[in-house]
Amino acid sequence: MKILKYTSAIVLFILTIAIPTSCSDDLTEITKIDYDRVFSPTKLEATILNRTNVRLKWVNNTSTESYTIELFANDSLTFTGSPVLTMEGVTTTENIIENLDGETRYSARVKAVSSKTADSKWTGVFFRTAAEHLLLPFQDGDIASTSVIFRWPAGQQVTEILLTPGNITHTVTPAEVAEGIAIIEGLTGETNYTAKIMNGEKVRATVSFTTLVDIGNATPVYPEDDLITILAAAKDGDAFALFPGTYGDMSKITISKNVEIKAVYPYDKPILKGYISMVDNSAVLLQSIVLDGAGLTDGNQAIVFETAGAFYGDITIENCEIRNHVKGVYYLNVAALVESITINNTLIHHVECNGGDLFDSRTGAIKVLTISNSTIYNSALARDMVRYDNASENFPGVESKIIIDRNTIYNVCNGSSRRLLYIRYTGHQTTFTNNIVASTEGIFSNQTATAVPAFSNNNYFQAPGFLPGGSSSSRFFDESGLQLDPEFENPGEGNFKVNTIDVNAKGMGDPRWLN
Repeated sequence: MKILKYTSAIVLFILTIAIPTSCSDDLTEITKIDYDRVFSPTKLEATILNRTNVRLKWVNNTSTESYTIELFANDSLTFTGSPVLTMEGVTTTENIIENLDGETRYSARVKAVSSKTADSKWTGVFFRTAAEHLLLPFQDGDIASTSVIFRWPAGQQVTEILLTPGNITHTVTPAEVAEGIAIIEGLTGETNYTAKIMNGEKVRATVSFTTLVDIGNATPVYPEDDLITILAAAKDGDAFALFPGTYGDMSKITISKNVEIKAVYPYDKPILKGYISMVDNSAVLLQSIVLDGAGLTDGNQAIVFETAGAFYGDITIENCEIRNHVKGVYYLNVAALVESITINNTLIHHVECNGGDLFDSRTGAIKVLTISNSTIYNSALARDMVRYDNASENFPGVESKIIIDRNTIYNVCNGSSRRLLYIRYTGHQTTFTNNIVASTEGIFSNQTATAVPAFSNNNYFQAPGFLPGGSSSSRFFDESGLQLDPEFENPGEGNFKVNTIDVNAKGMGDPRWLN
């Protein structure tokens, strides 16, 4: 206490002798500070666009007349040697540099320039481009059962095409380079290949594709055939290759075995009119099929599990389209266990959900539910998206995983009390990542039994109920979610092409719509 008293006295004494006792001296007001150089750019960011383009962006400096950009290749902020690119007289703070080398480390630096004072110091940023993708998209017919056609801009240099499996090497001829087309034959049907397009040691593109159904390994089915009767006679392991056309009579299509139903031509999908009834211990792969419920006699879901006590295998829906069903996509209302349900690279739209929810499990259990790389729109407007009631007491030890990744979800669950996740199954885990949710008044969940998902890299546009402060009824929110406008091309016509640079760069939503 004595130390405090003595210290206070000393401070008072200093203040007393420091304060002027007369106001006769005028104080000069400081109205301007001159610096010997202009301020450096701040918050410099590099964003990779379309693999080999970069956007450089920084905060504007009002005293700057222009900027200078220098770019160095294979450099990690060392800025040694000569720059590969110099841009002077730049007047914008957001600039795109195109056609860089793929898989290359770059350093960029920016300085501010003014004629009234010295240039600023440099501000730097480091980035790495992604692998180049020279190839043009496959056209209808380019991928066959035993061959593939690659296309690239005519005249662009390519030396070899390497394919695995099989360690296939195709040496590209000068004529193929000039035309930008190479045909490789001798492949195996229904095989997943990865091709690397090479220019010497440099990879100019990497692409994966699956050769078409080899009719020799599957049963060909034509529209005039009775698909219902054919499936009734199927054995485990049978595969059916459907030629383009319409199948079914808007009623039940029963599957009682482990079978595959595939399109012969994925770009000309066969249409199944009706709904699929899963019975006994069955499983199914639906690949490049349209499931159309328009005119269905009892307005059922697209897939209905009907056998209690069954142990269903893997239910896989790949590159399909599901549309016009009244009640939903699937319905599990029997005490049965499903190994997995995978919906990938699929369009789901105009599924009303009158009498059911979009993905609906009431009394069964699903070990793993995956919804990925898909677009879901104009569906379940007055219902929930994923409904999973608690039947865990009938399935001891079964802990469900729900994976929702890289989807575009538009005008779904469009009501303030409608939920994307109405999950009450005890012991479930959910991940919700890389999705776009747009144009909905819905929420995540108002159920205490719904586990908070692992969130990452999601975007919500005109969907306030999924973000903090956006709804009073949701039990949890995506604290890391963004609110960027994707600038969809034409959502009214089902075209969700993303035109926003940042959404494209962050890889949000169904990949089919990203640049």
